Amino acid sequence: MTDTQIFEPDGRAIPFVDEGDGPVKLVLIQERDLPADILGVVAHYLAEEAGFHVLRIGHRAEVKGEEVSLDERVEDALAVIDHVGLGDTWIGGHGFGGTVARAFAVAHADSVNGLALLGVEELDIPLAPVMPVLIIQGTKDNVTPFANGEQLQSTAPERASVKSIDGGDHHFPMTHPIETAVVIEEYLDWD
Repeated sequence: MTDTQIFEPDGRAIPFVDEGDGPVKLVLIQERDLPADILGVVAHYLAEEAGFHVLRIGHRAEVKGEEVSLDERVEDALAVIDHVGLGDTWIGGHGFGGTVARAFAVAHADSVNGLALLGVEELDIPLAPVMPVLIIQGTKDNVTPFANGEQLQSTAPERASVKSIDGGDHHFPMTHPIETAVVIEEYLDWD
């Protein structure tokens, strides 16, 4: 596996892992308050076995008493993406990381090819127009239930697809990493 690096624009310490160099580019933003490597095996499989260029972005440490806004998290992701030098890319994430990805796609639609959302949070954030959306849900996820993915898919049925990880709870990217990675690979490989 590749080591975590820290990028510090304007003193913000943003962890990231950059691996692979393939033609399909994917940014994955991790869920808050879960182990930093929850997306590690998924990303490593996609980089090594599928030949993708995968950039995993974590969350900056919050200063006590100061909340980091969603817009600031989007700008953190943009800073890391620019630092690494990724152009057009798919962007996605797990749980809250997917929420950041959805907001990123709206704010920076010109640099996003599509969304890959793992465990969709129930929030009123619209999907960016036009781009394809892959939604992956664990069938036993009680934190981000399967119904959340179906609800989001219903807002753009012509371009959003829901795939399931059978038996997966909220940690499905870590407990079912190969199944998750294969779903992503098969969906994005046509792009």
